[in-house]
Amino acid sequence: MDYSLAWLSYRRLPFYEEKEYFQKLYVQGEDGITSSAVYEICRGAEEILGIRTEIVRLPVSVGNEKSEVKEGIYLFLDSNGPSGGGYRIFEEKGVIWITAAEPEGLLYGSFELIRQVQRERTLKGLELLRIPENPLRMLNHWDNLDGSIERGYSGKSFFFRDNEVLVGKRTEDYARLAASVGINGVVINNVNVTERATKLITCEYAISLKRMGEVFSKYGIRLYLSLNFAAPIELGGLATADPEAMEVREWWQAQMKETFRNIPSLGGFLVKADSEGRPGPFTYDRTQAQGANMLAEAVKPYGGIIIWRCFVYNCTQDWRDQKTDRARSAYDYFMPLDGDFHENVILQIKNGPMDFQVREPVSPLFGALSKTNQILEVQIAQEYTGQQKHVCYLIPQFKEILGFHTRCREEGDTVADIISGRCFSRRNCGMAAVANTGSDSNWTGHDLAAANWYGFGRLAFEPSLSAEDIAREWCECTFGTNAQVVHAVCKILMMSWPAYEKYTSPLGIGWMVNPNNHYGPSVDGYEYDRWGTYHRADHLGIGVERGKAGTGFAQTYLEPNASIYEEAETCPEELLLFFHYIPYTYMLKSGKTLIQHIYDSHFEGVEDVEKIIGLWEGLRELVPGEIFDRVKLRMEHQLESSLEWRDQINSYFYRKSFIADEKGRTIY
Repeated sequence: MDYSLAWLSYRRLPFYEEKEYFQKLYVQGEDGITSSAVYEICRGAEEILGIRTEIVRLPVSVGNEKSEVKEGIYLFLDSNGPSGGGYRIFEEKGVIWITAAEPEGLLYGSFELIRQVQRERTLKGLELLRIPENPLRMLNHWDNLDGSIERGYSGKSFFFRDNEVLVGKRTEDYARLAASVGINGVVINNVNVTERATKLITCEYAISLKRMGEVFSKYGIRLYLSLNFAAPIELGGLATADPEAMEVREWWQAQMKETFRNIPSLGGFLVKADSEGRPGPFTYDRTQAQGANMLAEAVKPYGGIIIWRCFVYNCTQDWRDQKTDRARSAYDYFMPLDGDFHENVILQIKNGPMDFQVREPVSPLFGALSKTNQILEVQIAQEYTGQQKHVCYLIPQFKEILGFHTRCREEGDTVADIISGRCFSRRNCGMAAVANTGSDSNWTGHDLAAANWYGFGRLAFEPSLSAEDIAREWCECTFGTNAQVVHAVCKILMMSWPAYEKYTSPLGIGWMVNPNNHYGPSVDGYEYDRWGTYHRADHLGIGVERGKAGTGFAQTYLEPNASIYEEAETCPEELLLFFHYIPYTYMLKSGKTLIQHIYDSHFEGVEDVEKIIGLWEGLRELVPGEIFDRVKLRMEHQLESSLEWRDQINSYFYRKSFIADEKGRTIY
C-alpha cells in the first residue's frame, strides 16, 4: 500500500458489507467542483472497495423525487439544501443522497462519505447535516521562490523551485488533501515578501499561477498571495509607497487590474507590514487602516480581500526597559482603529499576544474589536513546539483558544463565536494556520504531525468536534480501525502537548529557546536581546510583571478577565509566569512551591515521552514498517531532546535559586 497521500492513502476493505451503494453514481451538474466530487467517490470506491462505479448523468431538472430513484448514490444540487459549503447526507431504502446548495458542499459531502467508509462505519440509516461554521478556512505557507521554506520542517517547497512556480501532480494531491478536510483558501508564498517574490503579482508568473489557481478551484480552494507593501518602489520605480499618495494608489489600482485579469481565480492578498523589518504605512506616518484600505480599494472591483496581519511590534526593544511590552503591541496598534477598516479587509490575529508559544493567553484583540473582520491565526508548523521532530498534537490547544470567553457580551462571546461571524454579525472571518507541509514523501516530516494538518481543517470546518474525535478520525483514516492501534495513537496524540509543555518552559513563560532556529533549550537565549521575549528570572523568582504595577497588559482584557489576570492569586496557574513575577517559594494550588513545580514537571515530561515511546513500540507489527521506523527514530530524538531540556532548565533554576529538589533527584 502507498502511504504517500497521508489520510487519503486508501486501504482495501475486502469485507465491507455495504458495497452495493457504490455500483452507480447519479450526478446532476458538470461544473469543475462537482466533477471533482464524482472523481473522489469513484476513486474511493475503486481503491477501498474494488468497485468500478458507473456514472449516470441526470438532467438538471431532476430533483429529490424518491419514487423515481434507483439504488446507488445521488449527488445533486438542491437550492433548498445547506449553503455556505454545507451538505446533507442521508440513506433511505438503499439510496444515499448527498445534497447541497453549492458544488463545494457536494465535494465536502463526498469526502465525508468516503471517510465513513474508511472508518468502516455503516451507511444504513446514515443522516448527517454539516455546515462549516467559519467562512474562511485557510492555510498560510511560508514558502520562498528558491524552494526553501521559512520555519519549514518537512523538506523543500512543492510550490516553488529556483524562482519558478511548480504546478503538477503534487499540486493536485495537495489540493485533494486540503479540500478533504474543508480548507477553502491557500496562501502559497512567505509573508516576508522579498526579491523575486515581489514579482508574483506581475505578468512574469501569471501563466503558472493561473494554472495553479485552476487546480485549486476544482477543489473549492481560492488562491491567495502575500504581497510586498513596497512594491510601488521596487516594481514601479516610484519614490514612495505612501498609501495616501495619489501616484501610489493609482499604481496599485493599475497593477491589481492586471493581476486579477491574469489570475481570475485569485482571492486576494495576505500582508505583513511594519513588522520585523517589513515595509508598511508607519514609514509614512500613516495608520495600519490607511495602508490596508488603500489596497482594499484596489482589489475591491475584482471581489478581492486584503488579509492584514496584526503581528506588528517594535523588534528593537531595550531589554533594560521593563515597561515596554511586546505583548501589548497588537492591541495598542489596532484597538484604536476598530471600525476604520473597509469591509473587504480582514485582520489576521495570532492566537496569543506573543508568537505561537506552547502556552500563552488569548490575544485581547478578540472581544475588544467589535466592528472589524477577524481571522484567528494559529501555527501547525510547530516552530516553538518541537518543529515536527517532536510529536505535539496541537488541536487541544486550539480547542482551548476557541473556547475562551472574551466577555464581550453575556452569551456567545467565545473566540469561536467571534471568528465565525456570529458574535458581531461579520461576514469575512474564519481561521488560518501556518502550514506544516513540504516535499517529504509523508508531507509533514513526522508522520504523526499530519494529525495537525488534518485536525486544523476539520476543526475550522466543525469547531464543535472534540480533539479526541479528530484524533480518532485521523488515526482510523490513516492507519485503519484496529482497536489497539487507534487506542495507542490517540493516547500518544492527546498526551503530547501537555508532555511538551512539561519538559520545556513552565507556566506560560515561553521562549527559552536557541535564538534564530528556535529549537532546543537556551534559557537566556533571548533574555538580553532586542526581541522583547524575556523571562526576568533572578535569584529570587521568575516571571514578567504585566499587572498594573508592571506593563499593564492585563488591563487590555475585558472584565472580569482583566481582574482575574491582574492578581497572582486569581490568575490561572498555567499562565502565572506570563502575567506575574513570582518568588520561587510561592505556594501553588497543588501544595508545591514554584521551584518544586519546575523540577517535578520537567521530570514528568521526560517520563511522558518514555510512555509515548512505549505505546508506539507496542505497534511494531501493526503499522507499516516504514512508518513505524520513521516515527520511532523521531521519538528517540524527542527523548534525547526532552532530557536536554529537563537538565538544562532544572540546573539553571537550581543555580539561580540554590533551592534543592525535595526528591533528591540529580540536578546538575
